[in-house]
Amino acid sequence: MTLAIRELERSERRILGALRCIDATTGTLIEGSLQVVAANVRIQRNRSGLHVIAAAVPLATHATAFEAAPAAPALGSVSLSVIIRDPAERYLPRTANLALPRDPAPAHADNADSLFKPIDVALYPTSIAPLGSNWAVLRVSVTDNTSGDALGGALLRVRQGATVLARGLTDWRGEALVTVPGVPVTTWSDDPNAVVVSEINAQLDVIFDAAAGTRVAMVAVRGGRTPSVQPLVDPDSLETRRATLPSASQAVTLASGRSQTLSFSLALP
Repeated sequence: MTLAIRELERSERRILGALRCIDATTGTLIEGSLQVVAANVRIQRNRSGLHVIAAAVPLATHATAFEAAPAAPALGSVSLSVIIRDPAERYLPRTANLALPRDPAPAHADNADSLFKPIDVALYPTSIAPLGSNWAVLRVSVTDNTSGDALGGALLRVRQGATVLARGLTDWRGEALVTVPGVPVTTWSDDPNAVVVSEINAQLDVIFDAAAGTRVAMVAVRGGRTPSVQPLVDPDSLETRRATLPSASQAVTLASGRSQTLSFSLALP
């Protein structure tokens, strides 16, 4: 018996990439509903929790190109700015700049810029985020040392030497929750008089871009008056440009399960 199959309808789509929004502390996929938007771009969430870039005006010629991607624009030459918000307010809003088009070659599927590999975008917790029982927790406030204004959108880094242990962002009140998982309960000591210790030494950095962050008078912060403009920064860009931005550092001692409150007074140009 021979079956004749007749094609009635065909639906073909070409995607341009996908975002994987992850928790900055744990590195795990954020499964809750997020708002991911960009101008002149269509982004859809799939069943795997990825936000798929389905269409973009700057890459309109890619929509109907299936056998081979168009030669222009060149790979990575288009910068796409995406805004990510969490309606549940577990995570702070942020922007992310994505380099498109992605490399469509199957032979390059393991490369960081491959079309077949989602782009990880880390979201940073708000002050109401749940905490792990053994995490070291830093609650940090950042202000301008002249006016006392709260600085929103400042990047915080906890590091040991060149190794970054954790990151965080300040909200409009200039306050950040920085959580450091993995601090051992006890570890070997460098002190010849002590075999083990329960604390580790680290540095806490703050980096602020006045052109991107916000400044709110402390009287408004104390009054709880939320400003109309909220901090909306790209923390990856802040980190890349940290050598050219106002910054400061201070020593911190971390311990498993310990919560500390710290403040920074930052000198701005």
